[in-house]
Amino acid sequence: MDLQLLTENLNTHFKKELPFVVFSLPDSDSLVALLQNDSQLHTTDTFIERSVVMAPFNFTESAYCIPYALSTILEAKIEKTTPVRKEIIPQEDNTEKDRYTKLVQEAIHVITIKNANKIVLSRKYHMKLKKFQISTLCNRIFNLYPGAFRYIWFHPDTGLWCGATPEILVKTENTSFTSMALAGTQPYNEKAPIYWNDKEIEEQRFVTDAITNSLQKVTDVLKISKTYTHKAGTLAHLRTDITGILRNGKATLKTITTVLHPTPAVCGTPKKEAKKFITEKEGYDREFYTGFVGPICGNDRCSNLYVNLRCMKITGNTAILYTGGGITGASKPFEEWQETQNKLQTMLQVLQPML
Repeated sequence: MDLQLLTENLNTHFKKELPFVVFSLPDSDSLVALLQNDSQLHTTDTFIERSVVMAPFNFTESAYCIPYALSTILEAKIEKTTPVRKEIIPQEDNTEKDRYTKLVQEAIHVITIKNANKIVLSRKYHMKLKKFQISTLCNRIFNLYPGAFRYIWFHPDTGLWCGATPEILVKTENTSFTSMALAGTQPYNEKAPIYWNDKEIEEQRFVTDAITNSLQKVTDVLKISKTYTHKAGTLAHLRTDITGILRNGKATLKTITTVLHPTPAVCGTPKKEAKKFITEKEGYDREFYTGFVGPICGNDRCSNLYVNLRCMKITGNTAILYTGGGITGASKPFEEWQETQNKLQTMLQVLQPML
């Protein structure tokens, strides 16, 4: 199908307030859209029905889903263009900056007294749009970040969300699965070498160790790659790949997802202590930010779930962008604030023509 026709269908569905999701896997030049035939809110707690799922940070047993069987399926090739990139400097709200840096300092204190190793903090950033258009959003998000999992999700009960995330939560194929540890963030400059400091290396080690320990609860067959630098849009991260074997009744898509989420990259370690701090101190509901999203192909085979990073929620002509970072004992509050500012660029670039 022609991409313009697909976006027209999305726009019609959106105006009728009917659910839809459109997505593209990393490095794919194809879009898949599911246009749900009614406005019912569907959920899954088995993760075996063929669908696209969306789960919040506070996921427990079930995730929202748009089932293939109850949707019209459209596919199109991404019309590759060279999107205009122009750095957008996020406005600095001194009150928010002061609040966030104090929260970072409080997290550092908790870590220093050995109540946690790492705590991931986050915040929201509101941006007014001149005019929101589904077609513009599609063109930008699917062209700017071809190496990421890109999606737009709408349901009248959840609102409109979109993102371009670099982080696999769990990917299954035949009898094997893949996850990853992603931590440490720097602005990416192809002309300059990247050097990782002790804080970033330590943060990555915490994430890798915690994910490995979690997965060992459901499988003892794991392979861990060497850590390497991974480019994600305008940012670079430290990445370690972790692979294992699926086992009927034990290591399934659902059990792996449950033991992994929320990962140390979006919550912290130990998980219980970090999540308690986030719940009590962060001061807002993350909703689907740092939850997970992606297509499930059924029976654990060929499914792709991604951590919902670099995302935003759009309501009317207001975009709510989400950003955060991992805090360790070596963190410096101002640098952590600046990291959250840098991470806003991913979604600000998507919005650029609508600002």
